[in-house]
Amino acid sequence: MVYFFGVSLGRDPSLVPSPLVGRPAPEFSLPELLDPNIVFSLQDVEEGPWMLNVWASWCSGCIVEHEFLMALGRAGAPLYGLNWKDGHADAMEWLQLRGNPYRAIGVDVDGRSGIDWGVYGAPETFLIDADGIVRYRHVGPLDGAVFADVFLPVLEGQSQ
Repeated sequence: MVYFFGVSLGRDPSLVPSPLVGRPAPEFSLPELLDPNIVFSLQDVEEGPWMLNVWASWCSGCIVEHEFLMALGRAGAPLYGLNWKDGHADAMEWLQLRGNPYRAIGVDVDGRSGIDWGVYGAPETFLIDADGIVRYRHVGPLDGAVFADVFLPVLEGQSQ
């Protein structure tokens, strides 16, 4: 057990493989954070490649990546949110304080949709190509280097 723990400490958690990579994005049907009377589903995502960012108001890493996500949102990036295991009032206050970079936000209070996506923590960001196939899962705060190297080529249709 000590050996396993020691080996685990040396691993980069952002490199955790996802069984979803290479498979269709999971279906979901969730209340929209800004208007819970609206249902946000996979069918509501605009055509083309897109990103799903898993976040919560209690997530310290989400604060770290938020300014970068805001810049992506201002640039028109196809960014959607999954508010994971969070309270509605807390999530709304968080967005009011920091801004909303997302085109739509699904609310996953009980974490069931997160299970379908293989989420084990926040933040996580998934890259889905124009055919609806998950191409990459990034664990931890998203930054410019990872975005430029991995996400941008798929978003611009240069790679799959």
